Formats: sequence, C-alpha cells, structure tokens
Amino acid sequence: QMKSWDLLRARFKSDDVDMAFVMSPLAMDMYHENPTFRWIGLMHRDGNALAINDLIKNKIQLPKLRADRKPDASIANAIKEIRLTTGAPIPIGLPHLLATHTVVLYRYLKQYGASMNSARHSTADVFATAVPPQKAPAFIKGKSNRAEAAGFEQSLPWADVVETGNFGHIGWYSKDVMPWPNGHVECIAVATNTAIANKYSATQEVMSYIHQAGRDIEAARISGGEDLQQIIDIVTRYIPSHTPAAIKASLDPSLKVINYQNLNIDKAGLKLIMDWAVEGKILHNSINIDEFADLRFNQADESNDNLGVINK
Repeated sequence: QMKSWDLLRARFKSDDVDMAFVMSPLAMDMYHENPTFRWIGLMHRDGNALAINDLIKNKIQLPKLRADRKPDASIANAIKEIRLTTGAPIPIGLPHLLATHTVVLYRYLKQYGASMNSARHSTADVFATAVPPQKAPAFIKGKSNRAEAAGFEQSLPWADVVETGNFGHIGWYSKDVMPWPNGHVECIAVATNTAIANKYSATQEVMSYIHQAGRDIEAARISGGEDLQQIIDIVTRYIPSHTPAAIKASLDPSLKVINYQNLNIDKAGLKLIMDWAVEGKILHNSINIDEFADLRFNQADESNDNLGVINK
C-alpha cells in the first residue's frame, strides 16, 4: 500500500516503524547498508509471473492452459528476435530493480542466452525498468496501444489481472524458473532490533497471525465457495484493482503458483536468491544470513498438515 518500494525503504529507517514486508533482495541490500533489523519470517513463497503482450505472444505457441505454460526458450527467443528487428531492448516492468522478480527474470533469460540491463539504450535484449505494481497493467496496455512489445514480471495477481482482462498473457510462473522445496523465498517480514528488544511479545503475536492468515488462505483455496469468497472480499476491499477473477485465478488450487505454507525462516532458500542476485549484479554484496535471521520467530505449528486448524 506504499506508493513505492523506495518510500518503504526510507520510511523503515524512521524511528516510528517496527516491522515491514519487503522483497528479499531489497531487504538484503537494506541490511548491508544498515544492519539494525532482523529477518523474522516469510510472507509467502513463489507468487510472481511474467506477463507479455500480444506482440510477443503472437511469435510463440502459448499453451491454452496456464498449467502448461513453462519457462522454455520460446519467449526468450521471441524477445531476441524482436530486439534484432527493432534495434531496441524489450521493456519489462519490475516492482523494483532489487526485487526477487528481477532475480527470477535474470535466471530465466540467462538460461536461454538472453540478456537484460537497466539502461534504456543498452545492447541488451531486455530493458529492466521499475514499474509500481499497481501501474503494471496500464504499463503493458500502453505499450500495446503503441504497438510496442513489452511485458512485466510482478507479484500475483497482477499477471492474472491482464490475463483475465484480455489485454495480456501469462508466459510462465516464477515457481518453475526458481524451483525450490516448498516454493522459493519471495517477500519476507523484517523487524527492527529496537522492536524485537522492546516489543518482543507483540512482534511474536504479529508473526503468529501472519501464519494463521496463511493457513486461512490455504484452507479457503481448497474448500472454495463461501470460504474463498471471504478472502476475495477482504482483498478487493483494500486493493480494488485486484479483481475477483484475478484473485481466484491466482489461488487456483490446481496450479499452486503462490503459497502461504512453510513461512518459517528458510536460510538455504534465501541464499539461493542471494547467490543469483549477486551473480546477476542485482545485489552488489552478499550478507551473513546467519546474523540476519532471527529464528526465535519460527512458529511451532509450521506444518500445515491440518489446514485451518489452530494448534492449542
């Protein structure tokens, strides 16, 4: 709900903020700059997707079923072909250059011999540009109106907003580019050292309810009906641009392209993201993950064997 990730970064430095919900590479960069906070848990796993407009989609055979849309070479080859034809890199909107999404996109493009750069006039195949998530649908629609090939990689359900609105297409999901047990690390929860020291019980309480919310979402996704509708109503109340159709599509239990299970700290999972980010020069420095992580906030009811059941 902040206007930008840079505003969140600046606001988190202020004395009146205790916790934040941050994309993992951005959080690691913030920690390297000023290690006055700790990582206390995950907010979700997996959960972002590449959306493309018709100028890219028309050059490939995109499977009708979203479950069949895997990160093969087709989109990367189409991007390289358009780059050669137009002489300009293909713009792909990301929530921030220090986003997990950027890391996923880098890994995908590298796998198929394509390149990206954040400089508009580079010789790279992709121009990686920061686009606020809420403006991503308008970004891809505007490029299409000007007959320009473009895409965005954003958190769900933004990709489903353009797919269900018939002005964009999901190309692939991040879970298939960055496979990891239980789903790759995405957004994380962080708390200041001051809050942990002075408001430890309150911080624990917040994290316990984040885990409970995850269980509620997972249970509603499986049961559907009124339970799922209650989740949809909550989301649309606070983020009206997340349409009911897009939310339902993103929570499709047969796809499981975002999940709210296993939200305890996953050091190896964060290291996977960090290593790819450093290799792609998205992050300039690695951090000491053991010092960054505060395992005291792990929840005993982590296993979601009994979805929706609160352990007493």
